[in-house]
Amino acid sequence: MGACRADGGFHAWDYVVFAAMLLISAAIGIYYAFAGGGQKTAKDFLMGGRSMSALPVALSLTASFMSAVTVLGTPAEVYRFGARFALFALTYTLVIVLSAEVFLPVFYRLGITSTYEYLELRFNKYLRLCGTVLFIILTILYTGIVIYAPALALNQVTGFDLWGAVVATGVVCTFYCTLGGLKAVVWTDVFQVGIMIAGFSSVIIRAVVVQGDIGRILNDSYHGGRLNFWDFDPNPMQRHTFWTIVIGGTFTWLGIYGVNQSQVQRYIACKSRFHAKLSLYINLVGLWAILACAVLCGLAMYSIYKDCDPWTAKCVSAPDQLMPYLVLDILQNFKGMPGLFVAAAYSGTLSTVSSSINALAAVTVEDLIKPYFKSLTERKLSWISMGMSLFYGGVCIAMAAVASLLGALLQAALSIFGMVGGPLLGLFSLGILFPFANPVGAFVGLIGGFSASLWVGIGAQIYHPLPNNTMPLSLTTTGCNMTEATELPALVSFETQRLALADYWYSLSYLYFSTLGTLVTLAVGIIASLLTGGLRQNVDRKFMLTKEDFLSNFSFFKPKQDEKVKVLTWKPYNITDEGIDNPAFNNIEMNFTDSKDKVNGIHM
Repeated sequence: MGACRADGGFHAWDYVVFAAMLLISAAIGIYYAFAGGGQKTAKDFLMGGRSMSALPVALSLTASFMSAVTVLGTPAEVYRFGARFALFALTYTLVIVLSAEVFLPVFYRLGITSTYEYLELRFNKYLRLCGTVLFIILTILYTGIVIYAPALALNQVTGFDLWGAVVATGVVCTFYCTLGGLKAVVWTDVFQVGIMIAGFSSVIIRAVVVQGDIGRILNDSYHGGRLNFWDFDPNPMQRHTFWTIVIGGTFTWLGIYGVNQSQVQRYIACKSRFHAKLSLYINLVGLWAILACAVLCGLAMYSIYKDCDPWTAKCVSAPDQLMPYLVLDILQNFKGMPGLFVAAAYSGTLSTVSSSINALAAVTVEDLIKPYFKSLTERKLSWISMGMSLFYGGVCIAMAAVASLLGALLQAALSIFGMVGGPLLGLFSLGILFPFANPVGAFVGLIGGFSASLWVGIGAQIYHPLPNNTMPLSLTTTGCNMTEATELPALVSFETQRLALADYWYSLSYLYFSTLGTLVTLAVGIIASLLTGGLRQNVDRKFMLTKEDFLSNFSFFKPKQDEKVKVLTWKPYNITDEGIDNPAFNNIEMNFTDSKDKVNGIHM
């Protein structure tokens, strides 16, 4: 390759492909706005009537998990640091198993819409409010970044109109979320995950053709040190090792799959617990497929640019621009193909943003409106839910504009979002796994976990890890047609004087931030609960993980009695049964003053 390719930019067919993706997504929203009589109730809008099947939910979970940050960032990660990132396949396996076997049974049994409703059922309304407010603030911030950051990278490399793409994707996403509710979100995700696979596949196939065969790509990667899967260094300061990826990554992503509203809302909307679990396990196959595609793209990128690194040669200004640079380099002679890859990147954005908008609407209606406006009818709540989707869609677009002004704070904001997940995971784990955990212990544990994870996380943003901890692999420009090669930008800190803490505590791998928050929350919460009389309290078993939840996995050849019983869920007001096929979601009013009398007549 030369020093820098001539920028051919985007052509008419590329815009046609991108526009087609947006139009099909919008059409799906229109269809589900009217299919089956429309969104008559808040349950229909927010939970798809709790009638979803496993396969579309699984694909939806895959699509929203793999944002445009993944489409652009993972191949660049492999290009710079090697294929060790593929070890996340093990992490995803652990995350899915724990989500399906620990958190899903409890959430599904209770029939809740907002995961934070569990915190009130198990502890008190103040912890529920804390969880809800944190989720809303951080999701809006994260969603704005997810919209803006990929658009900026694609704009700088392809010339694709920045704000035109930001506004178009934001408007279309808000449109189908507002009209079609969760069903539109799920089915557009199904379409969009297909686009993402097609975009990745086009790059991989073309790269194999350019390089001759896949053997050359693997051979170049091997000799370039990119096939560095196994590193069992136990040092927690190393950015990516087997242990940081498998242990730290599991805690990080479990905070999303296990307790985050955006993911949980979809799999508990399935028509049975069997379908809910099946959706998670099918989704695992999707995660493996996307990960394999991203890693192969990264290895192909290294094989093509092993002698002339575009980043070192200043052809791109940031690592997340490497993937679109490669696409234009090898696909610019194929009309519409660069547009297909951009559509794949924006499909990741749409799927992530749509799930966030729907989740934001759900927690707002369930946690901030219904408990305080008890006289609202289901029809009114449905309209309020649609209004919330429209509102949050506009807020997310506005947040993208704010993100454009944040500059260097973008990475810090993303890291802080990850740090918050650990303490919240610890809080839910306290409730589900420890019967003696009480509200005082849970609150103290949450504060302790937040303090620890924010301390190390913010410190890491101020005092950047040293290069020997991040371990970037060598890149060269010796094969470029350049009069003078430039040096690879070094990953060094800008502070004039490093604190003693900077070289060990603040250099902790970013994957351990969530782990630290979770473990501190659990430890402090357990101790505080035991010291404040936690052993003297009686907790209803339906709020806990029980051995029956696990043993039920081995009775799938028998009638699923757990899906044929009425489950007692706390509702401070009367809600009429919507006639859902799954009786597990029949709503029964619970009066706390005589709850024991009511529980006695119900099989748990």
